[in-house]
Amino acid sequence: MSSIAARLAELGIVLPGVAAPVAAYVPAVRTGRHVWTSGQLPFVDGRLGVTGKVGDGEGLVSTEVAAGLARTAVLNALAAVAAEIGSLDKVTRIVKVTGFVASDPSFTGQPAVINGASLVLKEIFGAAGVHARSAVGVAVLPLDSPVEVELVVEVAEG
Repeated sequence: MSSIAARLAELGIVLPGVAAPVAAYVPAVRTGRHVWTSGQLPFVDGRLGVTGKVGDGEGLVSTEVAAGLARTAVLNALAAVAAEIGSLDKVTRIVKVTGFVASDPSFTGQPAVINGASLVLKEIFGAAGVHARSAVGVAVLPLDSPVEVELVVEVAEG
């Protein structure tokens, strides 16, 4: 068992299958030593379990729930990376996370939401999982998803 596979097992994390694109793109592209993922939604078994805007109040997705969705989305991104390069053991660094949060106009907690993605990357990859990041509030995301996450990772030569 590879070291990242062992770490995932230790954390009780099972990477999902690669989410099917919902439009005309591919889940990930490698160029040189970097893999760029397309924006990944928090699909579980091909479905969004939660939809809507993130914020505080009736009918909105809470920060805590949205952070869990960001975690799910970044695991989907890792699945796309693994499919592109064959093994997550080839990842030498998580370079950048870009997180989008479909936000109620008064919501300003986007960084706390995207921490759901950032923290699990650090759990999985240790120091190599600490990354640059953007957490952006947007009016709406595809399929009314509350969050979307993109990754840029560096991989070993070859």
